[in-house]
Amino acid sequence: MSDLQDATREIEAEDPASFPSLTQAEIDQRVFDLYDEYCHGSMDRRTFLLRAAAITAGGLAMAQALLPRYAQAQTISFTDERIVAHYVNYPSPGGNSGTMRGYLVQPKGTGPFPAVMVIHENRGLNPYIEDVARRVAVEGYVALAPDGLAPAGGYPGNDDDGRDLQAKLDQGKLRTDMLNSARYLRALPVANGKLGITGFCWGGTTTNYLATALGADLQAAVPFYGAAPDLATVPQIKAPILANFAENDPNIDALWPGYEAALKANNIPCEGYIYPGTQHGFHNNSTPRYDEAAAKLAWDRTLAHFRKYLVG
Repeated sequence: MSDLQDATREIEAEDPASFPSLTQAEIDQRVFDLYDEYCHGSMDRRTFLLRAAAITAGGLAMAQALLPRYAQAQTISFTDERIVAHYVNYPSPGGNSGTMRGYLVQPKGTGPFPAVMVIHENRGLNPYIEDVARRVAVEGYVALAPDGLAPAGGYPGNDDDGRDLQAKLDQGKLRTDMLNSARYLRALPVANGKLGITGFCWGGTTTNYLATALGADLQAAVPFYGAAPDLATVPQIKAPILANFAENDPNIDALWPGYEAALKANNIPCEGYIYPGTQHGFHNNSTPRYDEAAAKLAWDRTLAHFRKYLVG
């Protein structure tokens, strides 16, 4: 039976544990490129799998291997004794529904703690982003990971439906929901008034936007493979920027030189790093796009940036 026939029969496979396990080196770059299109909403899962199967022998297995395995990717348990975590609801005037929901995680103790907001990709608050919030909290920060899909009922439990839901939201109001989330976090009694933001993919782009919108209310920003903001708004930024990029992400990477020049022209401290051999999404340890060495280095730099501007 051909890969194309296999794809047609197995297209709705739901158990990631049953999918092939391949390393990044075993996956054709063309399949990575298709997956990037799929992640950004250019095609549905069925089309992604069918097109991958048609590209090369073994393409279906490569495509299935790229689908996330969240259970295996958890690094900090939600019951970890170093942290206290729960979901919170809060007002969001001007947003998609007027209210928002997020995952709030803080270190054990009364604080106050510096605050870091963690912004999801283009599919809502999935388990990977919740895990990142816990990683932030064990480092001594109160972390909020807002769910942009809260007005639509919340993250639906899978990325395909989450991506569809997020695409249907009013995007301007979704940004307002993220802005309100940052302000909510900064004002919490357990927070000390210093705020940092990091985000991934759509969340990286939104991190850059929030740096322009928050001005002096933001003390540090770390976008991961996020698009630059409108360069005309860069003078509004007051927070030092640390930008992390994948090498195989030309559309996003091409925006950095102009953004960097605008930041420097406005005397905003900035650093940008492109990690060799990496794919868009290399920090996400639930798929083979994950690059352990690059992810660790980028995360170490992220934590150093937050320590410098939120703690030191």
